[in-house]
Amino acid sequence: MPTTAEPAPPTPFTADDYRARMARAARSAAEAGLSGLLVAPGPDLVHLTGYQPVTTERLTVLVLVEGQDPVLVVPSLEAPDAGRAPGAPALKLRDWTDGKDPYAVTAALLEGRGRFGISDNAWAMHLLGMQRELPGTTYTALSDALPMLRAVKDAHELARLEAAGAAADEAYREILGVRFSGRRESEIAADLAALLLRFGHSQVDFTIVGSGPNGANPHHEAGDRVIAEGDMVVLDFGGLRHGYGSDTTRTVHVGEPSAEEQRVHDVVRAAQQAGFEAVRPGAACQDVDRAARAVIDDAGYGAYFIHRTGHGIGVTTHEPPYMIEGEERPLVAGMCFSVEPGIYLPGRFGVRIEDIVTVTESGGRRLNNTPHELAIVR
Repeated sequence: MPTTAEPAPPTPFTADDYRARMARAARSAAEAGLSGLLVAPGPDLVHLTGYQPVTTERLTVLVLVEGQDPVLVVPSLEAPDAGRAPGAPALKLRDWTDGKDPYAVTAALLEGRGRFGISDNAWAMHLLGMQRELPGTTYTALSDALPMLRAVKDAHELARLEAAGAAADEAYREILGVRFSGRRESEIAADLAALLLRFGHSQVDFTIVGSGPNGANPHHEAGDRVIAEGDMVVLDFGGLRHGYGSDTTRTVHVGEPSAEEQRVHDVVRAAQQAGFEAVRPGAACQDVDRAARAVIDDAGYGAYFIHRTGHGIGVTTHEPPYMIEGEERPLVAGMCFSVEPGIYLPGRFGVRIEDIVTVTESGGRRLNNTPHELAIVR
């Protein structure tokens, strides 16, 4: 029998891609009034260099200063792995051996005074070590100093996000054929995780299954509750495929919904559409939130929409920008984020609909394309 061919792997990022990212980050830091950046292992380092070491007490840090070559400070025993990273040809390696002071090695790359951006996930011991070595320096979190560092995606990144979204869509289509009634939430969550892996994800980050009253908790941890006929069930799931994230939510119903359940779902569906239609270059992030929230407010459920409308996505499933009131940052072509309004009625049920959306030159484009209608499951 014919089988569906596995999609071709994405075009690899090149050393030139990483060189451009590091140069852009150093330039952005200088424009923000920073003396440079200290990038610890984590999503920022992966984005800038393609290097993803195991995080230990040994210092690994990328030093970016405008006008200077990027330098990756690494433990000597990890230098061979660092040298094989796809971004390694675009930087210099500076290794240090056990027994030596890694902060002195790093400090030699910096001016004795200045304000530096540092990764949010840098260990406190490393930050304190740098402050001890360079008492004239100060530090600020990258999420505060350069929140848009990874926000605008290039064509290759968009292709990865689109593939991740398509894989999550396939998982949703498959789960609609699974029996819900009489099974635990945790069993459906396990089915979703297996489907994400089957459709090419390397990592499952979350599989939220909130049935009945549990659906009124937006981040409910799937548990032992047995799903029953008449339950509304919120399905929110995602992870990483080829290093980039998926995140989608659909709400299904076991058997025929009541008139109220259908109405609440219709309101959320209209709100999600309004949020999507607000996406365009130059609009403020908060405009997406306002558009979705207005529909829910007008329907009388405003008090039950208890979270922001969206979050960015890329090498992590949650990152800037955020679609929330007060975020006046303009949308730019290439940004990718969720649009996910919801209504949560305590003790009764919840509804959420979520797509990942990318900003185009003229509006927005969905990276999730499964139906928004309330699906009936058995």
